[in-house]
Amino acid sequence: MRDARMNWARNITFGAPHLHRPTSVAELQKLVATASHARALGTGHSFNTIADSVGDQVSLADMPPSLAIDAERKTVTVGAGVRYGELAAFLHGEGYALHNLGSLPHISVAGACATGTHGSGVTNGNLATAVRAIEMVTATGDLVTLGTREFPGAVVALGMLGIVSSMTLAIEPTYEVAQYVYDDLPFSDLQENLDEILSAAYSVSVFTDWRGPLMNAVWLKYRVGSAGVERPEPHWMGARLADGPRHPVPHMPVENCTQQLGVPGPWHERLPHFRLDFTPSNGEELQTEYFVARTSAHDALDALNGMRERIAPVLQITELRTIAADDLWLSPAYGRDSFAMHFTWIKDHDAVAPVVAEIEEKLAPFDARPHWGKVFTTSPDVVRRLYDRLPDFSALAAHYDPAGKFRNEFVDRYV
Repeated sequence: MRDARMNWARNITFGAPHLHRPTSVAELQKLVATASHARALGTGHSFNTIADSVGDQVSLADMPPSLAIDAERKTVTVGAGVRYGELAAFLHGEGYALHNLGSLPHISVAGACATGTHGSGVTNGNLATAVRAIEMVTATGDLVTLGTREFPGAVVALGMLGIVSSMTLAIEPTYEVAQYVYDDLPFSDLQENLDEILSAAYSVSVFTDWRGPLMNAVWLKYRVGSAGVERPEPHWMGARLADGPRHPVPHMPVENCTQQLGVPGPWHERLPHFRLDFTPSNGEELQTEYFVARTSAHDALDALNGMRERIAPVLQITELRTIAADDLWLSPAYGRDSFAMHFTWIKDHDAVAPVVAEIEEKLAPFDARPHWGKVFTTSPDVVRRLYDRLPDFSALAAHYDPAGKFRNEFVDRYV
């Protein structure tokens, strides 16, 4: 968190008059019980006002990490404020792993799960699909544990049910990953072989700046022992094997990225694009992301390709990836295997906003769901239509927070 009063990108100045950093669950309970309004603040890696409050913001960064493995149940219980990179290093040291990680290991466990943040892979659900139990402080200050009955509505909950103090996640034996990068994939080859390319490895990301007919790069992350990892072809799908390490954004320092060139390493040092000991950029960016059904990926790409001249001047990089379907009511991947289009923009809201609106218009026929934590202009009526179980979630939120203590202007508008 760069600044407690601003988000990481420094495009949002929080209006919350108070920030609290409790150091125990008991202190958190007392704080929540006496607050009129409260919202949890994670690592600040959202690009809109989802974490703001008219009353208190609560950071759990000073809470004990409380990392505990249950080998019999194959789970780990972790403090909500712990970052994924820290959790992953602990798990690997104990011989365990998570099924997936996001591009950045710097994000908090609870914040990522609450917004449906994901990672990549045609068979990999988003990070929230690993959750098996949630401990949270409710509006009355009570500490409750939610189990599987409440899960479909309680995991990706946008902070509206309470302040999560810990989460229990499914784990598996540790594994190694090797990643290769291919340069200059022709857009025509991407379209012709889209399913095969997106399914080529455990995790796949395609990067483009939309400045020409070639995609900048394809990042293939293989679990060691799987097909394709030992002997990569020098040419593949019209692209060529990179002769050195790459950064997703051209001309940025490659030292900030995780090891490439097929060198095997622990899962948590390969699945993210960036190293934990690297502070991700300097916040000079805005981000937007949209999720469509994988069956619409080809047509959605055609729509974007048709406006490349509008996108390229205000873009740093676009990442294309997949997420497996889940049953979490407010997840952007709810009910459909998804294709995600992520845009890292220059930090100029006035220049970016009209392009974002045009992208949303082009993607509207595909029922594109915006990422809850990014910049978007999709109307509340449209967002609500995209989530079939929103009425059920609203009822769940009313049950746990009848007075709206955990609501704010953002969730009131969209939920």
